[in-house]
Amino acid sequence: MIKMTEVVEKGLKKVGVTVSKPALALIAVIFGLLVIILPELLQLIVGLYFIIQGILLFTDYLETKQRS
Repeated sequence: MIKMTEVVEKGLKKVGVTVSKPALALIAVIFGLLVIILPELLQLIVGLYFIIQGILLFTDYLETKQRS
């Protein structure tokens, strides 16, 4: 089973950003607290997640296509 932190780290490395696991954990906790305190942010956070994941998946696809 793939862990979410591994997926995020892999995606960030592809765009040239390296983030430590403790930093990712802190970001996750902050976003979780924001959603609990301000539930209206949930749509924004989920939307940003899907946009970022889509971009990362698309760049991975293009890199794989260029190699073959």
